[in-house]
Amino acid sequence: MLNGLCLPVGMTAVDIHRFQEAVQERIRVRKGEALFHAGDAASAIYGIRVGSIKTQLEDAGGQVQVTGFLLPGEIVGLDGFLEGTHLSHAIALEDTEVCVARVDDIDRISSHVPTLQNQLRRLTSQEIKRSQQLVMSLGVLRSEQRLAAFLVNMSQRLSMLGYSSTEFVLRMSREEIGSYLGLTLETVSRLFSRFAKEGLIKIHQREVKLLDLIALRELAGNDCG
Repeated sequence: MLNGLCLPVGMTAVDIHRFQEAVQERIRVRKGEALFHAGDAASAIYGIRVGSIKTQLEDAGGQVQVTGFLLPGEIVGLDGFLEGTHLSHAIALEDTEVCVARVDDIDRISSHVPTLQNQLRRLTSQEIKRSQQLVMSLGVLRSEQRLAAFLVNMSQRLSMLGYSSTEFVLRMSREEIGSYLGLTLETVSRLFSRFAKEGLIKIHQREVKLLDLIALRELAGNDCG
């Protein structure tokens, strides 16, 4: 439960048990439903046990910008942790189950467990870094670099979570990938086909196999972590 929070370096077994007692609550979210909306009070952060979630922004005209994809073992809701209000919508890409860590419980426990405070700062820093990398990729990278960087990033994250780094299922649609990368659906589809023809990947519907991860890293041309 909440891998990134429950097992921080330096926590004693007693501290870990104390924190785990505070995250017993679980919520199930059906595919397409929202875990929370922008503007909702941020009373908790959530660790994904099963499934996946996308975060997105919507303007007054209904235009949507996908801002992230979260996988099992990762944390959702950090965007509102400091301000107390969620800044984005969190939508389940598939039937999903999350563990709930209430902010009040975190505050109570972290006053006795300094390592938990350090872990929260680290996770928040990672969230800021991810947002900065997205802005940079949209402003600097060519379309093929953006998709290569996306695939490399997915590979790295899945590997860290104990899954295969070269074979995985994309839970998000190509249209959602395009929204995240600032590309049209047509461009994303064309690039997937091009990568397949060039022997970089093998793809069948949403099943992807990375055939040449080194070449994809070189194409991305920057740190995709």
